[in-house]
Amino acid sequence: MTSRTHSVANQAPPLVQYNVFTTDAALTEGYALYEGPDPDDSIFGELRELGRDAGSAEVREWGVRANEYPPVLRTHDRYGNRIDEVDFHPDWHRLLDRGVSAGLADAWSRPGGQLRRTAAFHIWTQAEAGHGCPLSMTHAAVPALRAEPELAALWEPLLTSGTYDPGLRPAAEKTGVLAGMGMTEKQGGSDVRTNTSRAEPTGESGMYALTGHKWFCSAPMSDVFLVLAQAPGGLTCFLLPRVLPDGSRNSFRIQRLKDKLGNRSNASSEVEFDGTTLAWRVGEEGRGVRTIIEMVAATRLDCVTGSAAIMRQAVAQASHHAAHREAFGGPLVDKPLMRNVLADLAVESEAATALALRLAAAYDGASAGRAHDRYLLRLALPAAKYWVTKRCTPVTAEALECLGGNGYVEDSGMPRLLRESPLNSLWEGSGNVQALDALRALQREPQALNAFLTEVGAASGADHRLDAAIKDLLTELSDLDGIEGRARRVVERLALVLQGALLVQHAPAEVADAFCASRLGGDRGGAFGTLPGTLGLEAIVDRVRPRADHAG
Repeated sequence: MTSRTHSVANQAPPLVQYNVFTTDAALTEGYALYEGPDPDDSIFGELRELGRDAGSAEVREWGVRANEYPPVLRTHDRYGNRIDEVDFHPDWHRLLDRGVSAGLADAWSRPGGQLRRTAAFHIWTQAEAGHGCPLSMTHAAVPALRAEPELAALWEPLLTSGTYDPGLRPAAEKTGVLAGMGMTEKQGGSDVRTNTSRAEPTGESGMYALTGHKWFCSAPMSDVFLVLAQAPGGLTCFLLPRVLPDGSRNSFRIQRLKDKLGNRSNASSEVEFDGTTLAWRVGEEGRGVRTIIEMVAATRLDCVTGSAAIMRQAVAQASHHAAHREAFGGPLVDKPLMRNVLADLAVESEAATALALRLAAAYDGASAGRAHDRYLLRLALPAAKYWVTKRCTPVTAEALECLGGNGYVEDSGMPRLLRESPLNSLWEGSGNVQALDALRALQREPQALNAFLTEVGAASGADHRLDAAIKDLLTELSDLDGIEGRARRVVERLALVLQGALLVQHAPAEVADAFCASRLGGDRGGAFGTLPGTLGLEAIVDRVRPRADHAG
């Protein structure tokens, strides 16, 4: 019986039972743009099915519980034996099972390549972002392992199997495996060349004994890890299995799980190797960074995509709330100022999604041997990783504010998105690391800048503000002396110009106009909601608002 003093009214219903893929105009249109002249309808069907699952009430509850009951470290069994295992809530395993079966650990053998996987990653991580870490690491381990063909022949079929098979057992007894990574040490952080972990040859071909300490080791429940250690020939990449071929446990001591701001469903750990830890060399001694950089490139794309996904989910929640909430005599979404805020957030979300999909298409193009795409990635990927991950937190915070006090309450889901939002700017190199990497490309690889200018030049003449921004960027790049101190400004402009070029060519006119006016033309304030009032704000907001009739 409802109390006469406690009737609930004017509350937005939960955003569930909708299709995360088919209600996302930027994602569906962008995917179709790059799919090619002979689209694979079966892939679109898979994405539609994944989008339906990601928006279901059941899966959303999986994400809630996986975060409410975070992983627990068990260093010893009841008899005092060292086991170093991590226990997870069953819903964590359900999320991973669906993600693996959807091909999020494999862009290498499934049809659709990186474009298909990037779209799927964008969809599925909106349900829960933390389990995206092991999915990303597993997927990214494949190109690095190919530096050692014999190891790749053993592990790649398991990494890409599409089967989630948890539990520590020898690889020969499993139908699928997950991969993690251990690069960071406490004394060096991103400066991995200062790593002190040691690797000594055991006498068996390619096998080494490791001694050292990793300050951050991703996904410690995984079956296998790529790690960096100092071999006699210098910093080298190694493959370290949790269970050795004879069935015995490798020495992999998890000292603790990190107590993090967000990403609570996922276990990040501190581990030690004690000299009896066995690993196999991947690539040549002394070329560890060059070997593992293949993994880093793939995970950086996931950082861009993951941030775009968080932005999309935050904007979807905000627009859904505004469409159902009445205030000051009518729906919030009809209030001019709220509409301006939502449109501004929508433009940022669309630009991030467009850039992530273009990078994915370039990744496929580079794999197919297209030099333009390979050189474009060299500059555009660190620039995108820098900028899109930086924009994620302010977008999410503003979207939270659209829900008022309700957005500050855990039940809304917005606090979890906000806690998650800074993470991708830290993973795989923080902002300064990305900016400096882009500078290296500018200074050492002129083909990268040529590819970038060719890419944005395709939009030349379509918008005067974009043309002016390209001209200003060229002026900025004409003097590379002392550029390190202004690296962030340069890399931000690279990302914005590329986003503008993509939107001008492929997005609806109102979206491109709003982006160029506010991001390139300088006609905006310092906060969201300051778009010029003459733009088609209602149409922009309508594109991002999820509706049940798109359930698919």
